[in-house]
Amino acid sequence: MSLNHLKDEKSLYLRQHANNPVDWYPWGTEAFEKASGEDKPIFLSIGYSACHWCHVMARESFQDEKVADALNRSFVCIKVDREERPDIDSIYMTACQLLTGRGGWPLSIVMTPDRKPFFAASYIPRKGMPGALGIIELMTQLANAWKQDRSTVLRTVQAVDQALIQFADRLEPQKLKGGEVDIAYQSLLISFDEMNTGFENYPKFPTPHRLMFLIDHYSRTNEQRSLEIALRTLTRMHESGLFDHVGFGFFRYSTDARWHLPHFEKTLYDQAMMAMSYAMAFRATGDMKFKETAESVFAYVERSLTSPQGLFYSAESADSEGMEGKFYLWRMEELMQVLDPVELGVTKKLFDLRNEGNFKDEATQMTNGLNLLDRVITTDKLAKVMNLDDAEARRVVRSSLSKMFDSREKRVHPDKDDKVLTDWNGMMIAAFAQAAKVFGEPRYLATARRAADGIWLKMQHEGHLYHRSVGGAVAIDGFLDDYADLIWGSLEVYRASNDGAHLERAVELSETVLKHFSDDKGGFFQTEDSAEEMIVRLKEDYDGAIPSGNSVMAMNLVALGILTGEKKYPEAAERTFEAFAIDLAKNPSAYVHLISAYAKARRKGRLLAIIGKEDETSEFSSISDKNNNPDLEVIRYDSLQRLPEMIGASIRSRIDGPGPMAFLCSAGVCSEPLRDPNEMGRLISSL
Repeated sequence: MSLNHLKDEKSLYLRQHANNPVDWYPWGTEAFEKASGEDKPIFLSIGYSACHWCHVMARESFQDEKVADALNRSFVCIKVDREERPDIDSIYMTACQLLTGRGGWPLSIVMTPDRKPFFAASYIPRKGMPGALGIIELMTQLANAWKQDRSTVLRTVQAVDQALIQFADRLEPQKLKGGEVDIAYQSLLISFDEMNTGFENYPKFPTPHRLMFLIDHYSRTNEQRSLEIALRTLTRMHESGLFDHVGFGFFRYSTDARWHLPHFEKTLYDQAMMAMSYAMAFRATGDMKFKETAESVFAYVERSLTSPQGLFYSAESADSEGMEGKFYLWRMEELMQVLDPVELGVTKKLFDLRNEGNFKDEATQMTNGLNLLDRVITTDKLAKVMNLDDAEARRVVRSSLSKMFDSREKRVHPDKDDKVLTDWNGMMIAAFAQAAKVFGEPRYLATARRAADGIWLKMQHEGHLYHRSVGGAVAIDGFLDDYADLIWGSLEVYRASNDGAHLERAVELSETVLKHFSDDKGGFFQTEDSAEEMIVRLKEDYDGAIPSGNSVMAMNLVALGILTGEKKYPEAAERTFEAFAIDLAKNPSAYVHLISAYAKARRKGRLLAIIGKEDETSEFSSISDKNNNPDLEVIRYDSLQRLPEMIGASIRSRIDGPGPMAFLCSAGVCSEPLRDPNEMGRLISSL
């Protein structure tokens, strides 16, 4: 079989389509010049390697000779990995939403040779159905319109182009009114699913940044309902089919309201955000189950998504052997061979496993003998039902899952996308470093530092970042999310280690963002000022599956203002809040990470600097560790040499003798030394 123009691409997703009969091109000049020279529209297909429906469309259509003939005859076909080129994906997903009111992957766009869209859809079936054309009929109609009714097509092109320009330039800076935090909280209360937990109906995404917002809100207000919603949702997600009980880690999202039936892809960013939310829950409550869940996520990442160099891979696919979820599902006869009778009885009761299967096909809603592990009973109730004591029940569960893991490892594994993305690595670095501090686990800090140093060495050049590395090949200039998320990771490593080099990296990258990504209206563009010119330059603010680059950058700037005392950082954060004030007012719960940053800024966050050798400052550190104030930054140094310049100068001017001490700083100005740990505790508790 001949290969198309994707054969030399580094992206796993693109290489998966290299032997399609569709004559795919990568995004680039060659494809655009061919389309212009032959006066053909472009068929643009955007997806990613872990996407189930992307694989379905590939099997049904892109591997079909008739579909390929229809596409090759009338279009120039371009394939894009959305994880490699989030800028392209953002523009054309916005166009899809403007044209159709919805979106999703695979994203299918038909556009002019100069890259302006006039048709958009997500998954397109091979064969038509009532109310929907199959791909051959649809593409034939679009090709005919291009040839025979060009004026109508160009009117659509112009309308979509104007809509994109208006969308990109829709916001005017304005002051926030001050009630956005409470409005966002009330909005989450309204959308909370009281029966199943989580938010909205289905499909149901974890959105851990919403849970982090709720935990922070509780820490600021002592609002018990805020904590309750977060803890109930975190508990249910871990018990549910969203969690891989055998090999650990969370799946992408649930297709139903009760977290039972997932789409089985696993992404690095989900693991990072989920681990952070469980670590925050542990810090707020001390409940070991949240710590154990975070640790299980880290165990999965270390085993399955970590390169030999200590960097983190992107994802594992939903599919194996041509079927979604096959790697994760169980037939009863298989379990009978793997488990002894007691283990089988416990496992059946724990996960409601049935001979006919408990897993329903998403399309047909029929069972087919396959079982998904979705915990339906607590361990104490399980012990009573099975006539076991708690300790024995827990032992049997551990033994059963261990045997199932060993058996499952012999199966054909889903494809692993081994590209290293700077932004997703930044989030995972932040998660490991945060857990190192919350759990007191040096091993996690070592993992975070190794990854942070590896990314800095490989993906950074003179203060600028690259976005992606595959097999050592680094490419694609960094996007806002790369900078924002790596700054986040660097700050968390600094908080956990007090190694000033990581603060210096955060400062250096922030200077690049302020210089090359800033918009005069406030906030930050997705691409830097020297990037490839696109049909529109977007600023993303919406916190979707993960926080947007603008949200993370705003939080970083607030933190940097506290940690360094430099006014330019909180001033840039304030301009970011004002830039998106209109969107915040319309739908506050969709911007909760940005609002969390706003809340921290409004509370005039403080810096607690503990100075002295570790054995001398243990009581200071113990008291500060018990404080859950999200607006208090804590750093510890055994000397003053590596303190940020402004903070260090203020502290040095107030030192009145040797010995351990603490300083409370705000806007670069620090208090007189606090030498009594209890006095320090009373002071920070009153903030």
